Amino acid sequence: MNRLRVEGLTHRFGGLVAIEDVSFVVPAEGVTAIIGPNGAGKTTLFNMISGFLLPTKGRIFFEEEELTGDAPERIARRGLVRTFQLVQLFHKLTVLENVKVGRHVRTRSGLVAALTRPAWARDEEAETERRALELIGFVGLLANVETLASALPYGQQRLLEIARALAADPKLLLLDEPAAGLNHEETERLGSIIRHVSELGITVLLIEHDMKLVMNTADRLVVLNFGRKIAEGTPAAVQGNPEVIEAYLGGAELVHV
Repeated sequence: MNRLRVEGLTHRFGGLVAIEDVSFVVPAEGVTAIIGPNGAGKTTLFNMISGFLLPTKGRIFFEEEELTGDAPERIARRGLVRTFQLVQLFHKLTVLENVKVGRHVRTRSGLVAALTRPAWARDEEAETERRALELIGFVGLLANVETLASALPYGQQRLLEIARALAADPKLLLLDEPAAGLNHEETERLGSIIRHVSELGITVLLIEHDMKLVMNTADRLVVLNFGRKIAEGTPAAVQGNPEVIEAYLGGAELVHV
């Protein structure tokens, strides 16, 4: 089964074509990476898939149900959740509070329940905290539960953003350049977490410039250049594609990445 299918996606900013007639599928199993040089249109594509940008043309299907034009919150409730290229945490909240906020799309509590605190709302709150602590442990931040997000090193902020996204119980997790700004050790740890997320049955679709992380983590690649798809397949197949080599290195061999 395919988790995601995009058909002929196009987006124009005035006279500039950022994405042109891009189609691909994301299988339910494993990790798929979208790669390409700077300006290839990767984040624009993510913004359309996650509802933050309307396609000029084309359609998006999640588990064979169309979500083209749906609002981001409705898309998240359906199980498609994303992170962003720039970390977007609540910096004045603690690690625990940030992850609990990420759980809100799966809770029923509103203002009345917060004021009256019926038994079901207390149970829901306890379950939210339990799940948040579980996810904080999953990304290795249990020692920082009460730390303000702003006080975390950048690499840990990246991990916190992933934990917050996982709190929404996604079926498909979109990661926008999760390794940006990370050192070698942090990137290796991130790769391990991404593979573990996939092994839990959550489909992962990521944009990434770190080719070592991509080649060691992804099962399938989709390659963009100047807004168009130029290749698709396994890392081994894409790595030797002449058009991909030209796009990245001007004709040099793309092997040791």
